[in-house]
Amino acid sequence: MEEEQKNEYYTKKIKLDNDSTDPILNKVFLSKYIAIQKIGSGAFGTVYKAECGDDLFALKFEERSNEYEYLEEEAIMMRYLKGPQIPVIHCFGKNIRYNIMVMELLGDSLEFNFTIKKKFSVKTTALIGYQILNILEFIHDRHIIHRDIKPDNFLMGRKEKNAILYLLDFGLAKKFRSSKTLMQYPYIRKKKMTGTARYASIHALEEMEQSRRDDLESTAYMLLYFLRGSLPWQGLKIKTKENRYKKILAKKKEITSDELCETFPEEFKYFVDYTKNLGYTENPDYEKLRKNFVVLVEEKMCRTFDFIYDWTTKSDIQQRDDSIDILNGNFGGNNKINKNKNMVKNDLENNEENNENNKEENKQEIKIEDVKNDNDNNVENKNENNNENKVENNRETDKVESSCCFIF
Repeated sequence: MEEEQKNEYYTKKIKLDNDSTDPILNKVFLSKYIAIQKIGSGAFGTVYKAECGDDLFALKFEERSNEYEYLEEEAIMMRYLKGPQIPVIHCFGKNIRYNIMVMELLGDSLEFNFTIKKKFSVKTTALIGYQILNILEFIHDRHIIHRDIKPDNFLMGRKEKNAILYLLDFGLAKKFRSSKTLMQYPYIRKKKMTGTARYASIHALEEMEQSRRDDLESTAYMLLYFLRGSLPWQGLKIKTKENRYKKILAKKKEITSDELCETFPEEFKYFVDYTKNLGYTENPDYEKLRKNFVVLVEEKMCRTFDFIYDWTTKSDIQQRDDSIDILNGNFGGNNKINKNKNMVKNDLENNEENNENNKEENKQEIKIEDVKNDNDNNVENKNENNNENKVENNRETDKVESSCCFIF
């Protein structure tokens, strides 16, 4: 059932996104990359699948006619962050019309899988939370905060790496402290909210300078979105952006963690309370939060922490590389993907049973109103904050090394 839904969704998407008037499709870029399929778009860029010989890549395009251009800095940022759960950036180049970033081709986003499933199980949400904590600790240790945590920006790997979660879209990312002194920048009020309002932290909605705690609070809201199916502040019928932000902020302040996490394991309530109570300069206890998710799955649910998600198929399991280590020794953990075939079979059977039970629910139409609002917010946020990022990311104490520049 799920495979049929995915195929139907992809078929419709390809028909809508790949028309004969597309100026990018079937053209050659940077001398060797042929754009063969549009796979994503937003007001701040468009992504295409591309061929180069026998290999596949993702090409992100930005119109050079835009008032602000940020793709080059994003490419340099991602190259600087080079790590096990950051997409590999192969090169960056330009032609007369576009800025073009060539990167590793990944799989489906968490938002896509959520669209198919409508909700995620507790186990899958815990597995996602665990990996996001790995990623955030990794980039935070390199003095970077993301500032736009949302399901669209997390993609699964492909083929043998289909168990691994990746974070992308660093257009709003910035340094939060000096890489030399480790001193954080002053806690000041900004001119505009940065990020996506649905998942933004309370401090971000109050237009305050962000730090590590804000990425974590956004993660908490995103995990609850997966568990609940929606968040209480979604779908507000308010005309102006400013008033909508105010209403979302008021709702986030008003609702308690008990109400927000009702019926869900206490580990998620702890996550919300912990992130909302972190100090501006406080170093988050990533390991404690990760351990909570492991204990929840392995001890309380008596399940295996095997990185088998609600959408995982038998084919996915067969493709996985036995040598893949989700933590890769970089985050202080020791959990590896479990390949026990009986456990795999049980989890897949549970997934199939859940899919059948939710058959009618999965036929619901995809809601696009909130997605449109999020895209509108991001366009304005990226334009308003691009100049700010250029200034702050190039301070003497925190600019990315020039050796990271790889413009072709």
